[in-house]
Amino acid sequence: MELMEIAITLNGAPRSVRAASVAELLREIGLDTRKVAVERNEEIVPRSTYAQAALAPGDQLEIVHFIGGG
Repeated sequence: MELMEIAITLNGAPRSVRAASVAELLREIGLDTRKVAVERNEEIVPRSTYAQAALAPGDQLEIVHFIGGG
């Protein structure tokens, strides 16, 4: 079964993705789940629920990537 693309807004830009959950989206765009914070439709998504947090067409997501430095 082929996954269908859905249209979301990611950090203010329209984007088509094949991900069904926040965890899959992070994998699809190459981000480590341990180093990001995700907001979906103006609500923080707890890291422990990324795999269960389903994406739907029209969702608005903001992802903040933490970068360590020395």
